Parts: sequence; C-alpha cells; structure tokens
Amino acid sequence: MPYETIIGLEVHAQMLTASKIFCGCSTTFGAPPNHHTCPVCMGLPGVLPVLNRRVVEFAIRTALATHCQLAPVSRWARKNYFYPDLPKGYQISMYELPIAEHGHIDIQVEGEQPKRVGLTRIHMEEDAGKNIHDAHSDASLVDLNRTGVPLLEIVSEPDLRSPEEAGAYLRNLHALLQYIEVCDGNMEEGSFRCDANISLRPLGRSQFGTKVEIKNLNSFRAVEKAILHEIGRQQQELDAGRSIPPETRLWAADRGVT
Repeated sequence: MPYETIIGLEVHAQMLTASKIFCGCSTTFGAPPNHHTCPVCMGLPGVLPVLNRRVVEFAIRTALATHCQLAPVSRWARKNYFYPDLPKGYQISMYELPIAEHGHIDIQVEGEQPKRVGLTRIHMEEDAGKNIHDAHSDASLVDLNRTGVPLLEIVSEPDLRSPEEAGAYLRNLHALLQYIEVCDGNMEEGSFRCDANISLRPLGRSQFGTKVEIKNLNSFRAVEKAILHEIGRQQQELDAGRSIPPETRLWAADRGVT
C-alpha cells in the first residue's frame, strides 16, 4: 500500500545572550561542570527569577523574521517532570499563550517547486542541565551549567513530506537565526537541535496516522537519516498489519536505527 509521510519539526535554538534567562549566570560553553550556577538556576527554595529582557527581544526578532503574529499577552507555564538534570522538578516554558504563532518559512528542494512551511508557534523557555552517563561505570553525573540557558522553541506545522524537505527547512531556519544574530547555530555544542515527529497515512486519506517522536537530533544529516529510517520502519510495521504505538525514540547513529 502506498503511504504519505507526515513530518513536523520542533527546533530548540539557544539564544545568544551573555547571561541565563532568569539569573545573571554566564551562558559560555565549555566551563568546568557546575561553575555557571547560582541559587536561582539551581532551583533552591525561596529564590526569585528575573526575566532577561534580551531574551524577549530575541524572541520578538525571530517572530518578525518568520512572519509570525506576535501575541499582546503571553504566559509562562510549568512543564513538570522529574529527572536529575531538572533541579526544580519543572521547566519554565510556555504552553497556552506563546509569544508568537502562525508564521511560515519558504523552502525549495532541488528539482521541486518552492514550498511554504507553516509555523505553529514560537515560545521561550529555559534549558535543562546535562546528565553524563559514561564517566563512571557505577553512577551518572549531573552538570547544571546549561540549566536556565535561554531557548527558543520553534514548532512547525506537519507540512513536510520527505527527509529532503525536512533538511531544507532546517537549513533555512538555521541560516535565518544566524543572520538575525539570535543563535550561533553551533550544532556540535547543542545550540541548535531538533525533535522530529513522523507518521504515515495511506495515500489519499486525510486523517493523520500515529505520531512517533525522535528526540535530540543534532545535525542535518542525522535528521534526514533518522526520518528516512523511521519511514521505512513504520511502513514495514503497517504492511505487516501491525499498528504504530505512540512513542519517543532516539537515533542510534552508530547502528543507523531509531
């Protein structure tokens, strides 16, 4: 049976600010573990966050550059989950009222017609810390230098239909954020990373299939390869009469599988 691929991308871009989103700690990459921390970004009781004005300016700049509608009122939210890299037990993000919505980015894949990809939303949030699992065989370590670093989350509409379109979209967005000096785009340092949502549906059907999310892809080639593999994996499952469960997967680059 022929299938249509549905792809939506969530990009996390670290903003080029000198200090974190709610405190004065440095955002410089490469410091010794837990050196760029304070009671605010470590989530100690009784502390009061103060919003970094530059973060809001960068969010507005990105919204204007991507033809978004700016919200007259936006609202912070708590995204609750419990993991060692999140000292407060929640991430300060946005949900119901993001700062910008309904934008677009134009792309073109070689040999195809230009295409407009919609943006669902852009919002601000704080980054989590970093878990280090391979330093000791009997324990994991936590580095909180990255905790509270300001991020933009840029969510596309499910308008992409191929790995090539996903790659073109990411390259255009990457170049745009660098051009407007909001993000340095350093993918090796995690300044620009992507989660891909992929589903298949029978050709001609309007209803979406079950979405599978692939987390923390940090290169254009990784995104394209992971999506290509996931399309093939889902197609095999559907052809065999099995359903696709909603799940989160990781890209194992050394084995070429999700």
